[in-house]
Amino acid sequence: MNRLSLTLVIAVLCSGPGGRAAEGESSSPFVVNYAGTGQPGNGGNGEGRTNCAIANPYGLVRGPDDALYVCEIDNHIIRRIGPDGQVSIVAGNGRRGFAGVGGKSTAATLNEPYEVRFDRAGNMWFVDMKNHVVQKVEASTRILATVAGTGQPGYSGDGGPAASAQLNQPHSIQLDRDGHLYICDIGNHRIRRVDARTGIITTFAGNGQKSATPEGSRFADVALYGPRAIDFDREGNLWLALREGNAVYRLDIKAGTIHHVAGTGKKGFTGHGGPAAAATLSGPKGLSIGPDGNVYLADTESHSIRMIDTKSGRLELMAGTGERGDGPAGDPLQCRMARPHGVFVDNDGVIWVGDSEAHRVRAIARQSSLGKLRAR
Repeated sequence: MNRLSLTLVIAVLCSGPGGRAAEGESSSPFVVNYAGTGQPGNGGNGEGRTNCAIANPYGLVRGPDDALYVCEIDNHIIRRIGPDGQVSIVAGNGRRGFAGVGGKSTAATLNEPYEVRFDRAGNMWFVDMKNHVVQKVEASTRILATVAGTGQPGYSGDGGPAASAQLNQPHSIQLDRDGHLYICDIGNHRIRRVDARTGIITTFAGNGQKSATPEGSRFADVALYGPRAIDFDREGNLWLALREGNAVYRLDIKAGTIHHVAGTGKKGFTGHGGPAAAATLSGPKGLSIGPDGNVYLADTESHSIRMIDTKSGRLELMAGTGERGDGPAGDPLQCRMARPHGVFVDNDGVIWVGDSEAHRVRAIARQSSLGKLRAR
């Protein structure tokens, strides 16, 4: 994709009502190194975001307090980057382990937190992947509780309390409009669901098979090879990236069927500007639905951020060259990345990236937004 088409994509992403850019604002895209030094480390509380060393950032999200929350798997923590640019730790004590449930979240030991979300009450939910659990931090008390999983890998517990069930390397979570929790149980090749009212866990999609996903099948009993990342669109459909399957699917919740949208199943870095279904992906490990309804992917093994235009059905390259590296900041199509795992598209159109092995959080925004972005 050339500079003009990328500018048009960003213009749509960052536009106001009716798809028109705000008067006097530039739509040119720009990459900012928002947090991290590029070297792995564990910066302390109170440091500024650009001087604070981070290590292997994965999932990230904007919280209800306007702060950015970032999972760091090498440090076994979740870090908060406030609107003032100051950094603090909100979960994990920096040591690997599985302890501290029932106490303050900052005193707990975690084991590679992968993804973080917030519910409408402001409670923080996250995947503690190598502990095989989903945890929740109560907004008012900051107390940590295990929501799903026993801490031992396996596949059990459907029809009973989620905290008594076994998961196997959960990777991604999402909450629907009613507060029900959905879990990418990747080691079991299934999506699990925890009822918000009863706390009962069930298998929502997948039969555990490591095979192709037939188009139009009932997702309750279809093969899902490596369900890695999920997000809901405004219509309530669930979008799913398959890591090993190198593809993206849309789960029509009302119809109960699954539909192929992107990726041929073969691993690659092709198809930009063409039909998404004919393109090749390379281990997609992050997915976010933007305010424009388009689907943004952290295509990890191609070191890039890619986008499915849901109106045209095309796949576009948003950032990265396809080669591993670290920057430079500036033109997104010249900015090398290193196995990004996290992507989150904000309501104001900023694309946040957990550029994992570059040990940075990056932001992609129009140039006219850079002053505001840097002031955060």
